[in-house]
Amino acid sequence: MKILVTGGAGFIGSHIVDQCIAAGHEVAIVDNLWDEGGGKLTNLNEQARFYRADITDEATLKHVFDDFKPELVSHQAAQHSVSVSTKKPKLDAQVNVLGLLNILENCTRVGVRKIVFASSGATYGTPARLPIDEEVIQRPESPYGITKMVTEHYLRYWHDANGLAYTALRYGNVYGPRQDPNGEAGVIAIFAKRFLAHEPIRIDWDGEQRKDYVFVKDVAHANLLALDHGDNDIFCIGTGRPVSVNEIYHELATITGYHPEITHAPKRPGDIYLAYFNSIKAENHLGWKPSISFEDGVRATVDFFRV
Repeated sequence: MKILVTGGAGFIGSHIVDQCIAAGHEVAIVDNLWDEGGGKLTNLNEQARFYRADITDEATLKHVFDDFKPELVSHQAAQHSVSVSTKKPKLDAQVNVLGLLNILENCTRVGVRKIVFASSGATYGTPARLPIDEEVIQRPESPYGITKMVTEHYLRYWHDANGLAYTALRYGNVYGPRQDPNGEAGVIAIFAKRFLAHEPIRIDWDGEQRKDYVFVKDVAHANLLALDHGDNDIFCIGTGRPVSVNEIYHELATITGYHPEITHAPKRPGDIYLAYFNSIKAENHLGWKPSISFEDGVRATVDFFRV
C-alpha cells in the first residue's frame, strides 16, 4: 500500500514510517522540518521518499499528492504543544485546522481511500469521569485541545460528504526515543536530557499531576493496525496507568543515579491534573493494547539520549 505520512520526520511520525516500511508498505514523508515541530533529517527512514513541504502550503502539498498518489494518509503533522497553543492560538489553528483541510481536499482530489489521524486526549480537558473512554464528553481547556476536537468533526463531515474513510486516535501523553528534549512538550524527554547532563529541572504545579504516558512504539503500532481496521471511528490510545511528574523524577533518578536540584513553578495554562484512559475499545476493534511498561519505556528513552 502507498502511504503518505505527514510529519514523518517527527517524533511519532518517524516511528510510524519505520513500522509501515517494516510491514512492506511503500511510504512517502511530508515534513517541513520546522524547528518547533520536532522534524529532523536524522529521523528519516532512508527507504521512504521525502518531500520537504508544509501542510499549510496549498501549492506544494498539491504537488506532493500528484507526484506520490497515496492510497492512504497517516496525518501526524501538527502544532503539538499545549503551551505554544495558549501563546499563539492563531498559529495553532492555522497548522491544525487549515493544514488538515488542505490534506482532506487533496485526499478527495486524488482518490485516497482512508486517513488515519492523530487526535489527542487534550480534547477532554479536565475529564468528567475516569478512566477516560470515547464516550466521555469533550471539554478542551486549551487551543490545542480545541483544534484537535474540531478536526475530528471535520473528519466525520468529510466522510459523510466525500466518502473518505477515517480512523482517529486520541493519544495519551506519548514519550520515547526521538522526542524533542528542547521543546515545551514532552516532560520525560526534557527531564531525561537534563538528568544525563546533571542539570537542574523544573517541576510545575505540585508535581502530583498525573497523566497516562504511552510509549511511542506502541502508538506507532496502533497507527499501523488502523490502516486496515476501525474505519470511521475514534479510539483512545493509552495505558490506563496514571503517572505523576514526581514519579517520573524518581524513576529517572533510579535509572541515572542522579538527583538534580528542583525548581518549582506555577501551573501551566491548559494543564490538566489527572487523566488516564480505558483503551478496551482499541483492543476490541483494532487488536491493540500497550506492550511496553512505563519503567522499560523510560529506560529506553534514557538510553536513546545517552548516545
